[in-house]
Amino acid sequence: MPLSHLLSRPTAVLSVRWGAVVFTGFLPALLALLLLAGCGPSVNRYLLIETSLRAHDPKGADVILQQVEKEYGEKNLVLYGMDRGMILQLAGDYQQSNAVLEGAEEELDRLYTSKIRTETLAFLTNDTALPYVGEPYEQVLLNVLKALNYAQLGEWQGALVESRRIDHRLNVLSDQASAANAYRDDGFARYLSGIFYESTGDVNNAFIAYRNAYKIFQTTRGWSQVAVPSQLRIDLLRTAEALQFTQDLATYQQAFPETKWETQEVLQPLAHVVVISYNGLAPFKEDQFFDLPISLDALQLMRLNRQRKASALDAKKTTANNTQISRAKGQKQRSQQIEDSVEDSVLDGLGGQVVRVALPRLVSQKTLVPIDPVSLIGENGVRVTVNMELAHDGTALAEKALSERMASITVKALSRAATKLALAEIAALGAQAAAGKDAGPLVGLLVGGLAKALARASEKADKRSWQTLPDEIHLARVWVPAGSYQVQSQPAGSNDPLRPQTMRTLSLRPGETTVLIQRVIP
Repeated sequence: MPLSHLLSRPTAVLSVRWGAVVFTGFLPALLALLLLAGCGPSVNRYLLIETSLRAHDPKGADVILQQVEKEYGEKNLVLYGMDRGMILQLAGDYQQSNAVLEGAEEELDRLYTSKIRTETLAFLTNDTALPYVGEPYEQVLLNVLKALNYAQLGEWQGALVESRRIDHRLNVLSDQASAANAYRDDGFARYLSGIFYESTGDVNNAFIAYRNAYKIFQTTRGWSQVAVPSQLRIDLLRTAEALQFTQDLATYQQAFPETKWETQEVLQPLAHVVVISYNGLAPFKEDQFFDLPISLDALQLMRLNRQRKASALDAKKTTANNTQISRAKGQKQRSQQIEDSVEDSVLDGLGGQVVRVALPRLVSQKTLVPIDPVSLIGENGVRVTVNMELAHDGTALAEKALSERMASITVKALSRAATKLALAEIAALGAQAAAGKDAGPLVGLLVGGLAKALARASEKADKRSWQTLPDEIHLARVWVPAGSYQVQSQPAGSNDPLRPQTMRTLSLRPGETTVLIQRVIP
């Protein structure tokens, strides 16, 4: 029977072996807590995907994603679409990638307009019961990926449609953002939109997008960790001159006195290559637990339990190891922490007035490859090296998004913990009263202790995020004479160059724009 149906049933009584009576009105919440407490950690699918990407096998990563689709569940349809859309793009299946991303965007729009909510269940358990809609920057990147797919297919009108969708999404976000330094716009998305506008001959809209991107990069540098790309300065000067915006041109010349640029007339007969490099691994989230005793007896039991665990941990530490652990080993340690957490929940819950609050903590996986150049080798042997520049720091954006929501997450978690404790107390009192004078105290103690333990064990933070994204996105533009070029990539500081079969041969025509995407994982 669905849990939602149970929640809607009226309160009834059920006879039990001890002759006591418990109220089935409390059973749905206890059942949900029991199910959540009993679910152990599943195999981390992202570790398997990462392994395939390291082997330059995005098609293998897509097979893995399809095999674990059911693990996502109906609450994570948007997340599944985001994850698979990125992997399909890396696999070169741009049409299917856009189909999947379009489905994710449609589901996202449906969730915003749907009146059916699961807030009650989420409040009684944890926020993973809510549908995942993504962080604002993830929603923007959904349209960015679609625009890049259209560009790869040579469907530039589709890329422009996505650029306009980006503009609309960012305008809505800017209107909704209240804090002055909140994430309300995106320099990388604006810059890429400008590139697409210019590639289709719309220099005026390109200039507007470049100007907006420049302002955003400037105003967000303090937290975004992204400076104004030097290429963007060149683009501003070139398009301002082409449009004969003399005042803007003079302003930017004064701001960038050392910057040189080629005119539109010089570049027009050349082939234009835009290189996008997805560098490193996105951060992920883990639970951060806080146990809050609200009685002296509970505090004493917590101290004894923690002392016991500390002594056991010290006994295991025969050697000190301060080196950085691998992600797989870290996952194993976090699994052990979850098991310890369940044990603590039982002991502390049976002990009485202890509530547990789980908050998400971001774990960074900053890339170890700061420079990832791409070389174009012409038929005459001439090599043109494209110097990539940081245009998007995913870790900084994830940190910003989490920090902006942490206050509301904390308030909600505290309220949820207090409500769970109150329900457990009510269940205990009801069971004690129903059991009678003789068995009541024992039955009330057992029911209350179990309810409190399950309430604490069910507490976990919402750790979902778009993990197939990179840590950073690097960008470069280059204009070269038309012709055939061999593409080579050897990221600086990496001992794992792209395999020869992943290299591309580009046939570039005059005035044509080609988008080249590469994935770099150190």
